[in-house]
Amino acid sequence: KKEEPKKEAAPAAPAGAQTVEAPMPGNIWKVLVKEGDPVEEGQALIILEAMKMENEISAPAAGTVANVHVEEGASVDSGDVLVSLS
Repeated sequence: KKEEPKKEAAPAAPAGAQTVEAPMPGNIWKVLVKEGDPVEEGQALIILEAMKMENEISAPAAGTVANVHVEEGASVDSGDVLVSLS
């Protein structure tokens, strides 16, 4: 049986990092944080525009922004990694 190579989606998050994923397809309207920023649980990280509505994507827990995987204007699908927290 041959192993299928795994597809690399977004760059890998650092070990132990928590990822914040897009809950729905849409466009990145605003990125509110940058690498190294400390964040609180519930703090807005990204504004995602979907179906003509702005959706605030919030931090699931307190931490530090390890990586921002998207930029303003980018299109994302549901499940795409937007931000990694450490």
